Amino acid sequence: MANSIIEIPDQTLDWLLNPEDPGARYLALDRLSLNSEDELNSAREIAHTEGPIAKVLNEMHPEGYWENDGPGYLPKYRSSAWSIILLSQLGAKADMDPRISTGCSHYLDKAMSENGQISSKGTPSGTVDCLQGNILAAMLDLGYSDTRLEQGFEWMARSLTGDGVAEMGDRKTSLRYYSGKIGPGFKCGANNKLPCAWGASKVMLAFSKLPKKDKTPLIHKAIDQGVDFFFSCDPATADYPNGWNPKPSGNWWKFGFPVFYVADILQICESLTLLGFEKDPRLENGISLIRDKKLPDGKWLMEYDYKGKTWVEFGKKNKPNKWVTIRAYQVLMQS
Repeated sequence: MANSIIEIPDQTLDWLLNPEDPGARYLALDRLSLNSEDELNSAREIAHTEGPIAKVLNEMHPEGYWENDGPGYLPKYRSSAWSIILLSQLGAKADMDPRISTGCSHYLDKAMSENGQISSKGTPSGTVDCLQGNILAAMLDLGYSDTRLEQGFEWMARSLTGDGVAEMGDRKTSLRYYSGKIGPGFKCGANNKLPCAWGASKVMLAFSKLPKKDKTPLIHKAIDQGVDFFFSCDPATADYPNGWNPKPSGNWWKFGFPVFYVADILQICESLTLLGFEKDPRLENGISLIRDKKLPDGKWLMEYDYKGKTWVEFGKKNKPNKWVTIRAYQVLMQS
């Protein structure tokens, strides 16, 4: 079986769609638009009762949290924030299992502040771009509906543009910057107060998934600034500000699964293609880099993993990997 649109070799398609691996099979069908709607629906049902999605959901406490009943950031990478992000990247859907909505709602109860900041502490001081973007992108992918998400996107846009957000030292308002999210334009305390491209990749991914009807003028302004940031250099070089190192992190070039706060060039390309820049010549080298990492048989390696740190194992490092291969084809089919 061949797919001429994304040119997946027959042997690789058979590998991705092996029924003995229901989680990867479903994700391939879902993300790469393979085969019929009936086959996808059947695979979706199976994936929510078998494999990684079921495993993660079965680890959730009935009240709606993973590991501990708090803001859900620690321990990494099994607490609520990371479990929700993982579920979204596995293709889980809220309408398939009520526990997903229970978990999302409980998480927002504990981690979202009154002005829309999603926080590692449950208070505004714990807000950072990578967490905010990751959670909002995840909840959109999960199909979770909650008016608080609008508030979260509003804060994320304001914190990027600076519109209506006070300086960190202004303690008269909670609508201000803090030591983590320290200023506009992706500035981050963990990156020596410079813009953090890892955080930016999560923010832009979330914006890329937001329906057009929900993109306000402020959000459009934020997206424009984010696009300018990513094209301030060739994305294939990842030559963005490095607060503590003389050169970019080597992790930019290590494609992996799942993707938590560490980012890779594949994720930059994902957000920019979803935002409509797939034919932009400034993205050409990034897309070429993805193609160049493809093995002769049409697969990609797992180069960055979370072995022993999350609920599920997703394959051995430096071996061909279904989950990474799906990520790569998903971007290439848009370009």
